[in-house]
Amino acid sequence: MPPRPIHEPRRDDCPWCGSRRLRARLRAPDLLHHRPGTFIVDECRDCAHAFQNPRLTPEGLALYRRGPEEEFPSVPTHRALTDRVLAVRTRRRRLRAVARTMLPFGEPESWLDVGTGHALFPEAARKMFPYTAFDGLDPTPTVERARLAGRVEEAHVGHLTTPGVTARLRARYDVVSMLHHLEHTHDPREELRAALTVLRPGGHLLLEVPDPRSAFAALLGKWWLPHGQPRHVHLMPLPNLRTELEGQGCTVLTADRRAPHLPYDLSAALSLSLARAVPPNHPGLLRGATALVRTATVLDHTLAPLLRRTRFSNAYRLIARKG
Repeated sequence: MPPRPIHEPRRDDCPWCGSRRLRARLRAPDLLHHRPGTFIVDECRDCAHAFQNPRLTPEGLALYRRGPEEEFPSVPTHRALTDRVLAVRTRRRRLRAVARTMLPFGEPESWLDVGTGHALFPEAARKMFPYTAFDGLDPTPTVERARLAGRVEEAHVGHLTTPGVTARLRARYDVVSMLHHLEHTHDPREELRAALTVLRPGGHLLLEVPDPRSAFAALLGKWWLPHGQPRHVHLMPLPNLRTELEGQGCTVLTADRRAPHLPYDLSAALSLSLARAVPPNHPGLLRGATALVRTATVLDHTLAPLLRRTRFSNAYRLIARKG
């Protein structure tokens, strides 16, 4: 049998609002893993939803989610320059701060972290909620290893939108968290519906999402890390996601653009560009590039208290209560 295509047909309307007023936002290769392919992100002129077009199929997303050595063994990963920058998203102090935002709503009995990976967030959140049962769901077997390490009580491998998974977890949880997960999904609306299905009435949904309206997105273009091609399929402005949640019967309790800002825009853009320019087997150049990235990291953290209060903030957080 011939291999199945990894791209859907290109569409001429917005997947969020249906408008046909589209513009090309950017073209970008895989800057993180240096795999083959160039990807186009279009933007709707009416609702500002940004999306990959043509979109990867679920099989294509799974292909690009795998480790670089599994599918493209000859392509160097260049991860030395980017790993330190990416680690800012999973630092324990930051993860505990995210969990702390749920304290005003009481201690939940059960909590599902979707797209949990190594389950670092449930591990950190347990410090705030010691009597909560944390479960994790992820499309990769990484979540099983997290269960064996004691970071989650139950590990679910797969997608929340898979009918069998949704039915098995229906109305089981008081909190569902999706931290920088929704942008990876094939259909964000379907993902939200599935999340609300596994929530109990009165339960809370915790979302963190990159903000496509960040001034850094326009300034840095394809080098802006949250553009994240080919893994980021949808980038949703806050008003769109708020309206969708309210349309699905939720009450939005918190909408925050300040605290979720991640101080990595300049250092990530520099590390991605240097990783593309520096030969992988040239230790002298690599040491010099690493020093430049460290300097940019200091600048990111120094500017963060100011930038998070401006349009340069690169992410937002929503907390919503189910009907």
